[in-house]
Amino acid sequence: MTKPVIAVLGLGTMGLGIAQLYAEAGRRVIAFDAVAAARESAKDRLAQSLDARVKAGKLPEAERDATLGNLTVTDDMAELSKARLVIEAVVEDLAVKQALFAEVERHVSAETVLATNTSSLSVAAIMARLARPARGIGLHFFNPAPVMKLVELAVPQGASDEATELARSLTQAAGKTVIACRDTPGFIVNRCARPYYGEALAMLEEGRSASGIDSAMLKAGYRLGPFSLIDLIGADINLAATRGLSAAMAGHPRYHVFDALVKQVEQGHLGRKSGRGFLHPATPGEAPADWQAIARRIEAALANEAAFLAQESGLAPDDIDTALKLGLNFPRGPFESARSHGAAAILSTLTACESAAPAHLKGRYTPSPALAPRIGG
Repeated sequence: MTKPVIAVLGLGTMGLGIAQLYAEAGRRVIAFDAVAAARESAKDRLAQSLDARVKAGKLPEAERDATLGNLTVTDDMAELSKARLVIEAVVEDLAVKQALFAEVERHVSAETVLATNTSSLSVAAIMARLARPARGIGLHFFNPAPVMKLVELAVPQGASDEATELARSLTQAAGKTVIACRDTPGFIVNRCARPYYGEALAMLEEGRSASGIDSAMLKAGYRLGPFSLIDLIGADINLAATRGLSAAMAGHPRYHVFDALVKQVEQGHLGRKSGRGFLHPATPGEAPADWQAIARRIEAALANEAAFLAQESGLAPDDIDTALKLGLNFPRGPFESARSHGAAAILSTLTACESAAPAHLKGRYTPSPALAPRIGG
């Protein structure tokens, strides 16, 4: 039986990475970009990335050659007729994605599955104008796509089981851990990660230092503290994600947009890409004496958000834990960390935070009814 062909639309860093991972898995990949320069440089960029691994002794030359041979770059959308799965990785703009898929649908068969790599838009909205919207699903990869193990499979209401299973099977065969979720704001990781940044910003607002907060989380086993992570991702990207989720969740205080983050962006202090951030170019110093209280507060907020998501979506706590560990390199998932503290300590922490919360954060720490049952309390 002929292996299904996969098409990737958009040859920026993410799109090329997605094309690479399927090509490495032995799939024929057809890649398209509307920009000639992106098309013309794609194979050279991929070759440079693979050559670095060959020189480091991490990739046999034969596998590099096979991967490059599996990728075809085209300027003709008619080539998409050969694809069984089409994945777009273009700019996060609803109108752009809708227009692109409308064009794609003119060239593919009725059975072709269409997937968006969106991290912040509604999959259902992207697919709403398709003649066959049931073929549309979300496949959210994490950067760098060839390395990060997690893929969120976002399933909008009305998506066909056939489309969902094809996307899952092809992506699992490429070595990814695929976790299915509903088409809800932030999916799993971007939603559940908000307290990691938000509680750090709340404590900064209270007078804590960015260095002290980050060093506390390093002491607790995290690879990067929240401010270092914002500096790595970019304050502008973090702000856009926070604003998007806040709007989607009716401005609930759990998704409050903190003034400190807005000011960072207004001042151009975006992190590593601008040369200055909350901490960058400095690194965290010594952890404060009460580092455990800082870590417990952030982990309590993470567990509470995860419990709300589990209650609303039916996701298993183990799946949420796995998503956070694989998507953000957390040492523990939110339910795992909450169990290590115990339900009483987590609920006590949330109660104390709610009691002390300023007016604009009142209601932020109200415990989810699903929290205690899911951490064994």
